[in-house]
Amino acid sequence: MIKVSVLYPKAADSTFDIAYYRDTHMALVREKLAGACKRTAIESGLAGGAPGEAPTYIAMGHLYFDSVSDFEAAFGPHAKEILGDIPNFTNVQPTIQISEVIE
Repeated sequence: MIKVSVLYPKAADSTFDIAYYRDTHMALVREKLAGACKRTAIESGLAGGAPGEAPTYIAMGHLYFDSVSDFEAAFGPHAKEILGDIPNFTNVQPTIQISEVIE
């Protein structure tokens, strides 16, 4: 299994509408990626590692697939629409990481 993590770095001027992300954007992602996406998870950053420290990421979205090729095949045809929705909930340019899930 692989995990596609979409990480939204926290900066002084970062904005992020977590309700829109949860209710609208991730619903769009799940609809477009259909059965290829096995599950999703959302994290909202609260704090960094030291007391009073800001979180490194304002939010993170995680998508799980059986393989990288399954992700690529499902995401490719819908990339423009999914990525085009980003300005509707944030002014942050996300970082994407694909990882192997080892259990």
